[in-house]
Amino acid sequence: MALWKIPAGLVALAIVVLATVVVLTARTGVKKMVYGAETRKAPIPAPAVDEPASALHEETAVLAGGCFWGVQSVYNRVRGVRSTVAGYSGGTRETANYSDVSSETTGHAESLQIVFDPQVISYGTILRIFFSVVHDPTQLNRQGPDVGTSYRSAIFYTSPQQERVARAYIAQLDAAKVFPAPIVTQVVPLQAFYNGEDYHQDYADKNPDNPYIQVCDVPKIAALKAQFPELFEEYHSHR
Repeated sequence: MALWKIPAGLVALAIVVLATVVVLTARTGVKKMVYGAETRKAPIPAPAVDEPASALHEETAVLAGGCFWGVQSVYNRVRGVRSTVAGYSGGTRETANYSDVSSETTGHAESLQIVFDPQVISYGTILRIFFSVVHDPTQLNRQGPDVGTSYRSAIFYTSPQQERVARAYIAQLDAAKVFPAPIVTQVVPLQAFYNGEDYHQDYADKNPDNPYIQVCDVPKIAALKAQFPELFEEYHSHR
């Protein structure tokens, strides 16, 4: 469990953590906490391989890129996204809850279910935002201060086409050395997605003054707006 996402009752620990956030912000600047996007002025290259054109108006993607608060705060602002749900993938139904998942023993990853309109935004573009803005895909089993396998980078594909696009894109980015280290993102089939607790849904947008949100998630929104202005929308709940 990340120390910055603590139960409300641990007041003393909260004070220590808040002080740590202030120091980190002062020393590194808020931008430095946008893992994978902090020094990027333009988005990474678009995928050379994408899904073929479809007549469908609804498709589902499931992605894991660290704390689901920040992942959801980004895709809540992407044009063509119809709904988002924060939850858990990679484990069983019995332990798909925040308390158990935070023990780092259940096999789940904090994930986001994204329902989007492929007539407006392609699956490849969903992944481009994921790699360019949402997280640092070279960090293994962590994102910044959040450490553990529940914070791993993963693409849970829902079709052979999604798998093909994801694997091809990772190979493309690695070959071009877009990142300073190899991408460690898992590409695995989606077995199940379990909705997270209600209080996690749209958490970043409902708690914008939370120090964790200010340092880790608000800069991601700024990066999305700067790198993908044609896809950026102001926040509105997708639930």
